[in-house]
Amino acid sequence: MTGAGAWVIENCAIATMDGPRDDQSGTEHRSGHIVLAGGRITAVGEGLAADVPDGARRVDGTGCLATPGLINTHHHLYQWLTQGQAQQSVLFDWLTELYPVWARIDAEQVHAAATAGLAWLALSGCTTSTDHHYIFPRAGHAGGGSSDALAAEIDAAGRVGLRFHPCRGSMDLGRSAGGLPPDEIVEDTDAALAATEDAVRRFHDPSPGAMVRVAAAPCSPFSVSSRLMRETASLARDLDVRMHTHLAETREEDAYCRQTMGRTPAEYAEELGWLGEDVWLAHCVHLDEAAVKRFAATGTSVAHCPSSNARLGAGIAPVRQLLRAGAAVGLGVDGPASSEGTSLAGEVRQALLAARLRDSCGPAALTARQALWLGTRGGARCLGRADEIGALRPGMLADLALWRVDTLAHDAIATGPEGGPGGGDPVAAFVLGPPAPLELLLVGGAPVVEGGELRTADVTAAARDVRAARQRLGAYR
Repeated sequence: MTGAGAWVIENCAIATMDGPRDDQSGTEHRSGHIVLAGGRITAVGEGLAADVPDGARRVDGTGCLATPGLINTHHHLYQWLTQGQAQQSVLFDWLTELYPVWARIDAEQVHAAATAGLAWLALSGCTTSTDHHYIFPRAGHAGGGSSDALAAEIDAAGRVGLRFHPCRGSMDLGRSAGGLPPDEIVEDTDAALAATEDAVRRFHDPSPGAMVRVAAAPCSPFSVSSRLMRETASLARDLDVRMHTHLAETREEDAYCRQTMGRTPAEYAEELGWLGEDVWLAHCVHLDEAAVKRFAATGTSVAHCPSSNARLGAGIAPVRQLLRAGAAVGLGVDGPASSEGTSLAGEVRQALLAARLRDSCGPAALTARQALWLGTRGGARCLGRADEIGALRPGMLADLALWRVDTLAHDAIATGPEGGPGGGDPVAAFVLGPPAPLELLLVGGAPVVEGGELRTADVTAAARDVRAARQRLGAYR
């Protein structure tokens, strides 16, 4: 990836998202400037830049909207290899069909899938992504021994140039013990704990501006023992890393937890030490009022995945209730096999529409700026990096997306009937309109996308490599 340099972007609308809460989008500029140097933002304001660093690249942002780079808080990159499968299945049936395919996956295939998935995320305006990888087939099983899968996707993220938060997942509750996954892809509990610690020690970078940070992430209550959940929480807190898992995604999961654990998924998570400011939980579709309040009180964050939840018929998370209670909510595209390569920018719009469908207050459930907050500031809070990413203000990392909102589909909203600086709403154009063309994407001031083209990796080669990996995996036999 080309190294970070100085940039001056001028004449663009700017949504800084620098407000502290979802209902305060923060400062906005109709025609402003952003100055970047040394991988950080040094100035943001209305009009032209007063001080231009020597050698800075100047970008005329006329017709564009600048936002913080989008933040993807939940993903399964390996699933890029199995898109389009189990199209009419609910989650448990979908998993039952796909687990035997995933059991054959190896590190080379993970690398191909991660490269393609992260390239697509970059092209949809993402500067920081998580990944929840929990498939580690046993050595000796067909395709097994993929102990380097995490290293493979970290390498892919480095090549594409995105800031990356891989989550070392684990499963130790196989079918023979009452869990959902087949026995050949679950790990011994002690081995899973040791591998999680090893991943943190090998890859986690706690320093400011880090490109890679690792989280501890047992898969879900129906594939993980209570011992692995408890001891992972203890290990993560000893190592000072964040914690992530799936929770309350479906009605079937809620029924499973009530039947086998005698409590709701949220109550079970709290009993195991899995609520807190260092925890973000994926989906959380089926939360009662008590759970919403406990999440807010404990500082627990939620990764909202509206497209995946809709594709699997799981339902719609209570985003408005969580925000009103004070909980942080970010966005996730989730696995490509349950969202078929959803655009992260498109997920901002989907979150707004889903909230309005779910909530009795209709269009008042979520505003365009709240939806953008989910994809930026909310995501930064999920990952514990609200002091570095998710907003455009001096001192923050130079992670920025510049979108064209002067297209045929966007211009009438962006400029309004009056036209010029006094009319229109570029944020509404971006959120309510179709995915806007991405003019520029910077990560730490380094260009990843320019003029709608990925500059760090060959997308044609990525597609070819994924095709070969999919064929070798036998995903479509």
